[in-house]
Amino acid sequence: MNNDGLILTVTAGKGGTGKTTVATALALSLQGGYPVQFLDLDVEEPDAHILLKPKIEEREPVYVKRPKVDEERCDYCGECARRCEYNAIAVIGKRIIIYDELCHGCGLCHWVCPKDAISEFDVEMGIVERGTAQGFEYLQGALTIGEPLATPIIQRLKEKIDPEKIAILDSPPGTGCPVIEAMQGSDFVLLVTEPTPFGLHDLKLTVDVAKTLGLKMGVVINRDGVGDRGVEDYCREENLPILLRIPMDRRIAVAYSNGVPFVLEMPEWKEQFIQLYKEVLKTVTRARV
Repeated sequence: MNNDGLILTVTAGKGGTGKTTVATALALSLQGGYPVQFLDLDVEEPDAHILLKPKIEEREPVYVKRPKVDEERCDYCGECARRCEYNAIAVIGKRIIIYDELCHGCGLCHWVCPKDAISEFDVEMGIVERGTAQGFEYLQGALTIGEPLATPIIQRLKEKIDPEKIAILDSPPGTGCPVIEAMQGSDFVLLVTEPTPFGLHDLKLTVDVAKTLGLKMGVVINRDGVGDRGVEDYCREENLPILLRIPMDRRIAVAYSNGVPFVLEMPEWKEQFIQLYKEVLKTVTRARV
């Protein structure tokens, strides 16, 4: 990985905090001067395309394995049900039930069956799309409606990260498995929050996840000027750097409501995002030495 290549995940515990606003603004600010790659990992509800308006050039299905039981071989011993970590199989008398919505496609039931009665088949559970947006590479995933697992699509997207580029990952919201999958392997996590009690509560949860994963992190305060000083006090106590403050500005809200990244309407902000990136790069470079 060269000095410019890094994986930067933009995340927020609270939905609607401005995560995608920050991620897209950062990509647009760096484009032209730096090699950028953008990945929308919020596969349950991708929305970066609304702002970046990519031209999609490739589509690739993503499959997950599901078990199928050969009842002529099965003797209903129940070993598959006992060993399943997700309680996705139940054996009741002479009947075996598979709960697709709980199955993680791990294949354990297939391997532990003493009668070799369980085979696997592929089920399409989403797609990965690739294209260009505003001059840089753009990737996004979309989970099929009704499918419960987002992580296989996130994993497939991350396999396409170019180590020679600045990969900006727009994470799902929250602190669950999809967010953990998005964060893992990142060089730096940018935590977007707002100065409200709800913002502080979810910031704390996200910080705990990043700490558990041993990741470097910094904070962006969006809608700065509303709420209280709880977020700033917490960041000071935790020695978390506040890398950028985006004010509560009507022009930003209007641009967003029109599907326009605010750095295109207010280009003076690009330099601030470039400075944010330089601070991130300093931290990452020190960590690599």
